[in-house]
Amino acid sequence: MARRVWSCLFSISTAVLYGSLSLFVSILHNVFLLYYVDTFVSVYKIDKVSFWVGETVFLIWNSLNDPLFGWISDRSFLGSQQAGVQISNPQVVLKRLQALSRTGPLFALSFLAFWVSWARPGLQFLVCLCLYDGFLTVVDLNHNALLADLAVSASERTRLNFHCSLFSALGSLSVFMSYSFWDKENFFSFRVFCVALAAFSILGFSVACWLLRQRFRGRARQDEEEDSVLKELCVGQAPLAQEKVLTLRQYLKQLSKHTNFLWFASMNLVQHLLSDRISASTGSFLLGFSYIAPHLNNLYFLSLCGRYGVYTVVRWLFFLKLILSVIMLLAGPDQIYLLCIFIASNRVFTEGTCKLLNLVISDLVDEDLVMNRRQQAASALLFGMVALVTKPGQTFAPLIGTWLLCVYTGHDIFQRDPLQEVVRTQEMWNPAWFSTLRQGCFYLLVFIPITCAFLQLLAWSQFSLHGKRLQSIKLQRQSALQELPIDVKDI
Repeated sequence: MARRVWSCLFSISTAVLYGSLSLFVSILHNVFLLYYVDTFVSVYKIDKVSFWVGETVFLIWNSLNDPLFGWISDRSFLGSQQAGVQISNPQVVLKRLQALSRTGPLFALSFLAFWVSWARPGLQFLVCLCLYDGFLTVVDLNHNALLADLAVSASERTRLNFHCSLFSALGSLSVFMSYSFWDKENFFSFRVFCVALAAFSILGFSVACWLLRQRFRGRARQDEEEDSVLKELCVGQAPLAQEKVLTLRQYLKQLSKHTNFLWFASMNLVQHLLSDRISASTGSFLLGFSYIAPHLNNLYFLSLCGRYGVYTVVRWLFFLKLILSVIMLLAGPDQIYLLCIFIASNRVFTEGTCKLLNLVISDLVDEDLVMNRRQQAASALLFGMVALVTKPGQTFAPLIGTWLLCVYTGHDIFQRDPLQEVVRTQEMWNPAWFSTLRQGCFYLLVFIPITCAFLQLLAWSQFSLHGKRLQSIKLQRQSALQELPIDVKDI
């Protein structure tokens, strides 16, 4: 029986194992996104100053840790030639899998730190956010980098991304499950639920990474044996081409000349500023559906990418978001059902686009390798540099959301004054005040997507890594992978 189980595990394809890592992240991260603010505001009673200080520090950390961890991860690859060592692709994959096998379980443990009060609310909020995001960043960077390292062709990367979306959709079911356990007055059952999720995530990371490492360890050993044979046959023992270790300043200078990267980062900043903003008021089912629908919809988007290309599909999504927002604006705030559909579709298309953009970043990794003639792609580092520019939008979202809520409704979620609550309740029964509030929130709801869609279309029109140029980049990288690292004599 045990042999049969191990045989089934080893027969699982690389794409399925790679995609399953998304499941072990999403089952935790979706619950985190849904409950962490409510937990600290409603359960731990964090004060307003501590919340804003924590979010501000988190904004800085959230932006800087991606390029920091990316540089730490890929620096050895960029300077590998100076030591005369040729790092093969299986060795790169093994290094990323080793990082995932260590930080994946630590990420799950940091998730648990939110749901037990162990310090003053302000201090715990700051420490938990930074610790959680640090481990999440390492996991995301290495997982996303594997997308560029495991495959070069667009079809293979689309297949890998397809499995990520499928498993992410399964992981989003934890949001629906959480409704049965969430209770602000009795937090014990929710804590037990979170412990069960974390245990499942730890086990999943350990098993999936171990299976993948076993698979690529054999390939790495084979490459090492071939390299040793080639060195023995090398004429005159000619050393590898010497290349200086690339400094961070030199890398940033190279990146500043990467035009497609700059346009993509500008577009993606707007994308992250829009996401996760406006779904909490639509009811528990619509909220839960908004977490799972982007991944299911992305399965269809990926099939379109295989047919028309990622660039074209993303452009269609921007146009669709703009058209739907204009239609909602013309329909007005009285169309309740249309408004609910619009809110859900806005999140679906926004999150769906974010998932597709990993394919674009993988293409940017290829272009960066070809443009700068690197021996090994700096996959994690480039993903980290994209996040440096775009992640502030994610952190600004709750800050802007709470500020706009206070401006348009006069309702401060941190307000503890009972007298102010009585006055606010009396104002809500005023029809004129309620009409003004409703109209203001509606315009906020539709004008933000319209503005973002317009800016994204403007930036996306300048992005040139598609069509013939993308095909040329792919061919150059594939040919580089097939070249031998040293010269051998004819026998």
